[in-house]
Amino acid sequence: MLLVLNGPNLNRLGLREPDVYGNQTLEDLERQCEAWGAELGEAVTCRQSNFEGQLLEWIQEAQEQGFTGIVINPGALTHYSYALRDAISGQVLPVVEVHISNVDAREDFRHKSVTAAVCKGKISGLGFLGYRLAMEYLTDQDS
Repeated sequence: MLLVLNGPNLNRLGLREPDVYGNQTLEDLERQCEAWGAELGEAVTCRQSNFEGQLLEWIQEAQEQGFTGIVINPGALTHYSYALRDAISGQVLPVVEVHISNVDAREDFRHKSVTAAVCKGKISGLGFLGYRLAMEYLTDQDS
């Protein structure tokens, strides 16, 4: 069972900077992740929050809730949230960081991730497909 977490402003997909993030919505992404999960034989739960503390709690509770891995797009929290970093490193589940846009080709402040170092990997710039690749990786870790 996989947990897909999306952080601040990702609820605005389809409306926010479509030239960067595309025209598909968060609901489209969540439906796609659930469909990919079904193909991979994994149940998928998708959650989004604009609140750092809520994301921390979901990460901290994930193992007890039966999840086997986490896909996370921390949004802007990627670049400065040491609390998020500590929550990821303080639990045992594998985590893959995903970004829809190529953060390394954008503004300088987006080039630094404080969370990537405590994740199993980072996928950036492949749009929604990055979520599928992260899910495939995590599913392979289960076997």
